[in-house]
Amino acid sequence: MGRAADFYLDRTEQGLVVRLVGDWTAVQLGRAGVRLLHAVHHHEVAAFDLAELGRFDTAGAHALIAAANADAQAPGVAARGDVAHLLTLVRSLPPCSLEAPTRRGMPPIKRFLVRTGEGVVAGARQAFLNFAFYGKLLAALSRLAVDPRRLRAAATVDLMERVGLDALPIIMVTNFFIGATIAFLGTDLLRQFGASVFTVELVGVGVLREFAVVIACVILAGRSASSFAAEIGAMKMNQEVDAIQVLGVDPFEALVLPRFIAMVTMTPLLTFASMIAGIAGGIVVIWTVADLTPAFFLERMLQNVGIRHFWVGLAKAPVFAIVIAAIGCRQGLEVGGDVEQLGRRVTAAVVQALFAIIVFDALFALLYMEMGV
Repeated sequence: MGRAADFYLDRTEQGLVVRLVGDWTAVQLGRAGVRLLHAVHHHEVAAFDLAELGRFDTAGAHALIAAANADAQAPGVAARGDVAHLLTLVRSLPPCSLEAPTRRGMPPIKRFLVRTGEGVVAGARQAFLNFAFYGKLLAALSRLAVDPRRLRAAATVDLMERVGLDALPIIMVTNFFIGATIAFLGTDLLRQFGASVFTVELVGVGVLREFAVVIACVILAGRSASSFAAEIGAMKMNQEVDAIQVLGVDPFEALVLPRFIAMVTMTPLLTFASMIAGIAGGIVVIWTVADLTPAFFLERMLQNVGIRHFWVGLAKAPVFAIVIAAIGCRQGLEVGGDVEQLGRRVTAAVVQALFAIIVFDALFALLYMEMGV
């Protein structure tokens, strides 16, 4: 695998010098040509420094010609015979533009249809890539089940600490205030009907069944999905993933499986802790506002709420953990060769994880309703 195309602008006494680095090929070019086009706009290029230039093909030649109107006789270009030859060849062809086609001249209806079609195609492509990723993940888990020695225990335990213990304070504090807020609202509303005692059931069902697991997983989506995407994406940019493959190690086993196992293991434990924190917040508020003792609160919860809602909420945690870990790792592996791609993939990981949590929570609600639980 080559190095991603990039460039640097050096201002010298002779003028602006463009220093090209990496492989300016169709595979590695990315958006470097467009960025160079904007960087040298309204500037005269004095010379090209090709000392760090790797491979070069017609895609790189198109980028240079569009950006700086380069020719084979430009200072620094003639030193590379392959570059000079390709520039001469490409300049003899009809010019092309690196800018994306504009929709400004389209009628509004056509523009709407084009955007809708592009969105549908992009959604279908993402769904296909998600299924492909889950297939690779399932294959890696199967190999791990056959040979448990493949598991990288040290990396997995370290990730369990980062995913679980490091997130525990913020998750418990957040759910404590969520439980307190539910108790405040319930007490204020039900007091009007002389039924403030039913706030116990409101807090118990709301925290155990929905809020504890959803809030915990939303925080994990913000922390861990973005972290997984950024870490793996940075390794992909620095070609560390390629180096792992060259060494004969499966990137899924080295990078994805430890994060996946850590997330699936720690999410139910974090959900349990968030349930305790949410109930504690409800107890504090009801004790101070409604003058109901903690003993009465817990006794009424055991009698009227029961353990069923606890298991209903806890059963969602592994599913949410699978979704969060898979989305974060997949977006990290999709990072290209520039920082812009890294930022987009990290943002996409968080957004997709949050969206998936809400969708799966709604599906669980429908499923539980049909099951009568």
